Amino acid sequence: MAPDAYETEFPSLDLDRPEDGILRLTLRAPGRLNAVSEAQHGELARVWQAIGQDEETRAVLVRGADGAFSSGGDLDLVLAIADDAGTRSRVFHEARDLVYNMLACPTPIVSAITGPAVGAGLVIGLLADVSLASPNARIVDGHTKLGVAAGDHAAIVWPLLCGMAKAKYHLLLCEEVDGAEAERIGLVSLCVPEEELEERALEIARRLASGPRSAIEHTKLALNEWLVRAGPIFDASLELEFLDMTGPDVREGVAAIREKRPPRFV
Repeated sequence: MAPDAYETEFPSLDLDRPEDGILRLTLRAPGRLNAVSEAQHGELARVWQAIGQDEETRAVLVRGADGAFSSGGDLDLVLAIADDAGTRSRVFHEARDLVYNMLACPTPIVSAITGPAVGAGLVIGLLADVSLASPNARIVDGHTKLGVAAGDHAAIVWPLLCGMAKAKYHLLLCEEVDGAEAERIGLVSLCVPEEELEERALEIARRLASGPRSAIEHTKLALNEWLVRAGPIFDASLELEFLDMTGPDVREGVAAIREKRPPRFV
């Protein structure tokens, strides 16, 4: 699929081809640390199906613009989920599709994480098949700080990557992880110096794109069965997150973030 075809189908996403066989997805929202907008959330859920059917794409590289990966879902979207049943239902299904469509996409995905990596952006960063982070990465699952359960992806993948004890510590407390610590505990594949991050990620995408397509795709899909078969765990976490979206804590969580103060939960 040509880049202009992606632009027509996914107008809010920044997609280009740095080389033949490689599709690059750049999370971009100037001035908002690449927060994921309502339109982008839906398109990020759907784009993996298109990529998986794209014969021209043999590897995907995901990065963030301007020294950040993504600050997560836009707070206006969070409040829309809390306030409107229709939005809540739609975004619930989008959040589910984002995880399952990434897992089902046969094309190998490489992520290059630096700066803040939170929420919907973090889903893509950690569900990538090869994840690179710079020492400047600030990985945090901020759900409980926002007043909702960690439902985007964390329950399905963090315990498998870094173990249950570390997963509970970081997810219950919203404890931040830098790139070096993320590599040490197994949360990401590699920690790479900031100045080398994009080139190293591109190099890995290049190796994947030039490798035996069927063998790489089938190995990925087989390994992802660990996550697919844990689907009921993810489903439960997502259902609990959206149940919490109907309660009072999420509004206090949003207010505290916007006012740059500690939340005062009841």
